[in-house]
Amino acid sequence: MEPSVTDARGRGRRGGGREARRASRSAATATHPPFLTRTMRPFEVLSDEGLELIEHNADTILEEVGIEFRGHPEALRLLADAGAEVDGERVHFPRGLCRRIVGEHAPASYVQHARNPQRSVTIGGDATVFAPNYGSPFVTDLDRGRRYATLEDFQNLVKLVSLTPTIHHSGGTVCEPVDVPVNKRHLDMVYAHLRYGDKPFMGSVTSGERAADSVELARIAFGGDLAGRTVLTSLINASSPLVWDASMLAAAQVYAEQKQACIITPFILAGAMAPVTTAGVAAQTLAEALAGMTFVQLVRPGAPVVFGSFASSMSMQTGAPTFGTPEPALVLYVVAALARRLGVPFRSGGSLTASKLPDAQAAYESANTLLPTILAGVNFVLHAAGWLEGGLALSFEKFVMDADQLGMMEVFVRGVDLSENGQALDAIRETGPGQHFLGSAHTLANFEQAFYRSTIADNTSFEQWEEEGRLDAAQRANAVWKRQLAAYEPPPIDEAVDEELREFVSRRKAEMPDELG
Repeated sequence: MEPSVTDARGRGRRGGGREARRASRSAATATHPPFLTRTMRPFEVLSDEGLELIEHNADTILEEVGIEFRGHPEALRLLADAGAEVDGERVHFPRGLCRRIVGEHAPASYVQHARNPQRSVTIGGDATVFAPNYGSPFVTDLDRGRRYATLEDFQNLVKLVSLTPTIHHSGGTVCEPVDVPVNKRHLDMVYAHLRYGDKPFMGSVTSGERAADSVELARIAFGGDLAGRTVLTSLINASSPLVWDASMLAAAQVYAEQKQACIITPFILAGAMAPVTTAGVAAQTLAEALAGMTFVQLVRPGAPVVFGSFASSMSMQTGAPTFGTPEPALVLYVVAALARRLGVPFRSGGSLTASKLPDAQAAYESANTLLPTILAGVNFVLHAAGWLEGGLALSFEKFVMDADQLGMMEVFVRGVDLSENGQALDAIRETGPGQHFLGSAHTLANFEQAFYRSTIADNTSFEQWEEEGRLDAAQRANAVWKRQLAAYEPPPIDEAVDEELREFVSRRKAEMPDELG
C-alpha cells in the first residue's frame, strides 16, 4: 500500500530525522542543476535544403488547405485582422504570414519561475528541462497492480517529483485523479503542485475557466501579483489533423493574456492523424504549430510559446500506437531543427513505451525515445518519467527507473572535459607502460565523481545478488519510491498563503456542481 505521510492540510509529521532530511534535500539541490545545459551540437538528419522544403510544404498546407479554428469567434477575428482569409471556421494563411508573426514576437527562451527561486528553469536555447508523465488515468505498482488513479496517487507523485533532483519540473496532470469530480479536480491538482512541491508546474487546459483558476492559484502562491513573470507553462494540444478546438483555444487565450507560456503541440499518430511518412508528419506538425503559435502572439505579442511535437507511429495491422520505433525519432530530429530555425523553444520526446510492465520492452523503447530527445536538443521534455502502456498508465517503479536514466543524461550532456584534469596527461606520465591506474594520484582525486552511479542498477556478483534476494530492477525501484515517500517532508510555505490557497479551492468547488463523467 502506498504510504501517505501528510494530512489533508499538507503538514508533515514531526520526526527526529527532519533536519537530516532537509539537509539531504539541500545537498541534492546543490549537486544537481535546476535544468540541464547541453554542450554538444544537436544532431541533424536533414540538410538546410531539406528543411526549407518542409517549411515550404507547411506554408502550402496553411495557404491551400487551411486550419480550422472551431468554436472561438475571437480567434477568427484576430486572424482575419492579421491578414488571414477566414471562410466559416476554416482559416487560410498567406504564405509566410505565420512565420513572420511568430518570428517577430515569440521569445527564443524564457525563465519559468518556481515557488523556490533556486528551482526556476530556463526553457529554450541550450537548456533541457525534464518533466514527468502527463495525463494517465491509471497508475500501477508492484504491490497494488493497475488501478484508476486517485488524488492520493497524484499527491504522492508530486512528492516524488519534489524529491527527485533529475526531474526539474513538477509537470501538470501527472496522473488523472478520477476520484475527484472532473470539473473540480484541476483545483486539487494545482494546489498539490504548490503545496507538496516547489518546482515549476503546469496549469489546467481543459477549459478557459479552469485555466483562469490555475492563474489565480498561481497569483496567490506568488504573492498576489505575477508582475509579468512566467510561472506557468501549460500544454495546448491541437486536434490533429488541422484543427484547433474551442477549449484549447480558450485556455491558450487565458494564459497568453497573462503572459504565461503555452506549449503548442500537434498530437499525431502517423497513419491516422497525419500521413505515414516522416516528411509529411513534419510538414503537418509545423503547419498546425505555426497556426497555434500565431494565435497566441495575436492575443499578446511576446507571450512565451513552445513549439511542441508529439508524433508516434502505429501498428498498421491493429491500429495500436507504437513507441521507440525509428520513424518518430526521425520526426523528432526534423521538427527540432525546424523549431531552431523558427527561433522558439521546442518540446518533444520523453521515456515512451507501449509495454504494460517496467520490463525490457519498456527499457529499450524508452531509451529509443530519450536518446533522440537529448541528441536533438529538446528544450522541454514531457513524459520524461513514469510513462507506461502508451500513456494510459503511470508506473511508480518505472518513474524511479526513468529518473535514474535522466541522471545519466545529465552527465552525458556535459560532453567531454578538455580541461587539464580531463586530459589526464599527468596520470598517464605517472603510471607509464604496463601499470594500472588504480592507485594514481589522478584516480584518487577523481574517483568519487568519475562515473555516473546508478540508483537502482545492480553491479554485484551473481552470488551476492542471489544472497540479497535475486531482485530485478523493478523490485529495487519499488523499494526506492517507498523509501522516498516515507522520508518526504513538504517544502516550506507561508501559512497565510496556504490558507488563502485552500480557501480559494474550497470556494470555487462550492460554486460548481459535481461532474463525474
